[in-house]
Amino acid sequence: MLRYCNTDIVFQEYPDEVTLAINITGCPCRCPGCHSSFLWANKGEELTIDSLTTLIEGVGEPITCIGFMGGDADPSAIDNLALYVKLHYPNLKIGWYTGRTSISPDIHMEYFDYIKVGPYLRHLGALNSPKTNQRMLRRRPDNSFEDITSRFWNK
Repeated sequence: MLRYCNTDIVFQEYPDEVTLAINITGCPCRCPGCHSSFLWANKGEELTIDSLTTLIEGVGEPITCIGFMGGDADPSAIDNLALYVKLHYPNLKIGWYTGRTSISPDIHMEYFDYIKVGPYLRHLGALNSPKTNQRMLRRRPDNSFEDITSRFWNK
């Protein structure tokens, strides 16, 4: 079961998108130096189809993307929520931040427009560092993915 502690409207997590970011708790990755260590505890509201619908409908028109920030404890639940968004809100893009080094086999990549993969490693930095190990992938029209990490680098 997925839980979330809060949401926010963000503009930098996924390029060129206005994103409803849903901060999912219960993160098993526990990266040293994590800026979101408050997500380690498994607490908050349950993230279900009904609660997701309420969140989306509550924000209304300005969003272009739903961002699942975490969910590594139950990737199949993330996959199910992504499919729901894809089927019921086809105008919205879908992104997922995973702290794992690879994408779970429980994930259907075709449900997602963006996937950030990789744990935070302090000595390599986050997505805005050219040395980062993290990667931001964006789905192309042919359903392949391209690495767009360099768009985040502070140059």
